Amino acid sequence: MVLVQWAAMREPRVITRAEHTISRRDIDPDALKVLYRLRQFDHIAYLVGGSVRDLLLSRRPKDFDIGTSAHPYQVKKLFRNCWIIGRRFRLAHVKFGSKVIEVATFRRQVQPGEEITPDAAQDGAVHHDNTFGTPEEDAFRRDFTINALFYDIATFSIIDYVNGMDDLHAGIVRSIGDPEVRFQEDPVRMLRAVALAARLNFTIDPPILDAIRLHRHDIARSSPARLLEEYYKILRSGYSERIFRGLFEAGLLEPISAELHRSAGDTMWRSLAALDVYRSRFESVPDALTNPILLGSLIVPGGFTHQPHARPPVRDDADAAPPKRPPGPRIGELPLARRDVERLSQILQLQRRLRDVNANPRVQTALAHRSIFREALTWMEVHGDTPELVAHWNALAEQRGAIATDPEATAERPPRRRRRRRRRRFSSTPS
Repeated sequence: MVLVQWAAMREPRVITRAEHTISRRDIDPDALKVLYRLRQFDHIAYLVGGSVRDLLLSRRPKDFDIGTSAHPYQVKKLFRNCWIIGRRFRLAHVKFGSKVIEVATFRRQVQPGEEITPDAAQDGAVHHDNTFGTPEEDAFRRDFTINALFYDIATFSIIDYVNGMDDLHAGIVRSIGDPEVRFQEDPVRMLRAVALAARLNFTIDPPILDAIRLHRHDIARSSPARLLEEYYKILRSGYSERIFRGLFEAGLLEPISAELHRSAGDTMWRSLAALDVYRSRFESVPDALTNPILLGSLIVPGGFTHQPHARPPVRDDADAAPPKRPPGPRIGELPLARRDVERLSQILQLQRRLRDVNANPRVQTALAHRSIFREALTWMEVHGDTPELVAHWNALAEQRGAIATDPEATAERPPRRRRRRRRRRFSSTPS
């Protein structure tokens, strides 16, 4: 196999502390705790993947992931705040409040026809990919060279098995091994190659582009839920316009979301650019950017209109087969949450009322207390060219004490009526 042959030909390059810019001050303190504790118990532990890449590019990593020689249940024994997740491959999640440090055991590439045996877990789950290996094997099973760099907390050095440092300095997204083989293993890597290059402003290695042109329709074989989550990650990234332009030009939108491919144009790019401008104001993804707002930024420029599904007619024949539930909303092959689409429809319907600043003050106050109000106002802030309206409604909400309701709560639920308990009457006369 090409991947294995390349691995055998390379010697790891060690970049000493004097030759790189990563400092422990830039690493999350909780990630450092996990690294040091694993080292304390004689396990190999490296900072891995995108966090090393981003630190070398002077960017703030979104996550700090760790690779280790310790098996998942060995990690769990070292941390009381650890949970084991995953069925295909076991991962350890070490939790510090709402923060999660992901710890993965080094894996090796599975050869065709190789039989996989379950690991030592006692829960009976299927372990199709629990093939633990060495740091070198783990590096060569990753997708792109710039994602396969390891930072060793013991020596403060970077370990490079795949010439990732050279590609990082050159600004190239290059596949580890033959891109055609790697994309057939996991077609989502085609989407990630385009997203990674757009986010970092890197160029894509020509063999990757050739492989995408040849195998782009294979991406439709991937899980629709997984692809939709990739779309949401892109929309949250702050680089959605650049990434979706790249996906359109590479022909990756058409196989999974033909409607987006057809509607791609200036209107969509302006909508995504406005979303990116709003996202750039925050260090991390703000709570205000809920799924309906992200989704709307993508599909509203294409003429989104949501029609509530009509109820199927009632049949008199008791023996008749029950009517099928109408299909849910979709973007091409990707199923959307009906709840998000309904909420997006409410957000859009509220825009006209938010523009009426001359309405009765009582009506405005009632509007500011609606559960959809904060999301509707965020939509206006992202996509409206009316900052004075946003300022007006923010001032009114603060003045009237309007409290933002949890966006995940169902819109406009009527208040629950409390039941009164009936007291049991006891007779004073003994029975």
